[in-house]
Amino acid sequence: MEYNTTRNYLIMKEYGRNIQKMVEYLGTIEDDDERQRNAMAVIELMGTLNPHLRNVEDFRHKLWDHIFNISGFTLKVESPYPIPTIEKLRAKPDRLPYPKKYPRNRHFGKNLEMIIDKAVHEENPEMKEGFTQCIGNYMKLAYTNWHKESVHDDAIKAELLAITNGQLEYHPGHSSGSAAAPANFPGGSGNVAGGGEQFRSSNKRKNFQQNKFKSSNSGGNKSGGNNNKHNNKYNKNRNK
Repeated sequence: MEYNTTRNYLIMKEYGRNIQKMVEYLGTIEDDDERQRNAMAVIELMGTLNPHLRNVEDFRHKLWDHIFNISGFTLKVESPYPIPTIEKLRAKPDRLPYPKKYPRNRHFGKNLEMIIDKAVHEENPEMKEGFTQCIGNYMKLAYTNWHKESVHDDAIKAELLAITNGQLEYHPGHSSGSAAAPANFPGGSGNVAGGGEQFRSSNKRKNFQQNKFKSSNSGGNKSGGNNNKHNNKYNKNRNK
């Protein structure tokens, strides 16, 4: 009996032990035409055992690469595609240049820091004021989402002054005017005030549902009291 511990290493487990034995047998065939014909038959069998590869673009190219990989890149057959090498398989990808800059205020994120830098260097006063109001509104929205409570406008004003070293001053209740935030502003479409309105509307809906639940409970208790009064009257008449 043959045990797995006595067998060689299974290179590609998705094809199984039998396919690997077939590929190993291809290396023992001396006739080139017969080896090529049997290699084509093994390719067709590999495609039948893995039908999900048919949905992959150029799946036959992948099958040929796999059969060379299973043979240890020693199979001597003609391939309609470039024959891969073991150096190409084991080649390491280039190292990605990860950013080394970390945001100074992580609770607001890096995007807001980029918008603040853009607003600080903005020369148009109207655009600068619009940027400032959008930044302040987003800071209020972020604070409400994280802390689940409202924040005073003076706190946002003081924090924005501290972040920008007094270069941007937030005016509570002041409209941003015609200046619009860019498309990559945190919050989606660039309209932070719209996000605040959506958040406030969700709070209104939540409060309405809570009040409705309370009223239903109070109505249920009232009806329960009427039922108890009716039962007491019924028991009193029954005792007579």
